[in-house]
Amino acid sequence: MNELVITRPRQSNEALPKELLMLADPDWLQVEKYLDRSSWIVAEIRGLVIGVCGYMPVDASSAEIMNAAVDPDFQGKGYGKQLILRALEQAMNEGYQKIIVRTGNSSLDQLGLYQKCGFRMVRIERDYFVNNYPEPIYENGIHCRDQVVLEINTRRE
Repeated sequence: MNELVITRPRQSNEALPKELLMLADPDWLQVEKYLDRSSWIVAEIRGLVIGVCGYMPVDASSAEIMNAAVDPDFQGKGYGKQLILRALEQAMNEGYQKIIVRTGNSSLDQLGLYQKCGFRMVRIERDYFVNNYPEPIYENGIHCRDQVVLEINTRRE
């Protein structure tokens, strides 16, 4: 992993790879709602962007990870975890005390990853994806219907 470079911040006027962003959120209209309002952490290998993680403020003390994605050719190597941990560190340095992340009930790998990063499940929003996305989503052979909300408290005690 020595060749990985994680950078921050990414200028809002710099284009992020659409194909990466859509790995985490298949509805481009949803992505556009938070794209320019988010701070982005970018993972690169030899100048190639292989991962992104964006977060944006919810209120004065909390932020939400809006999109975290790693190119499929580079998944399973710990890069996603590094991106999320860097985003958590950056958000904490900006004064956010709570970070939220939302994912689908069918996103088994993501649910595991977020929990490995210290997130805890706090609630399930039933039928969120059925009611808010134009096309059905299937992952791991499971219909993505419900949104799982996880959070982590970043306060140092």
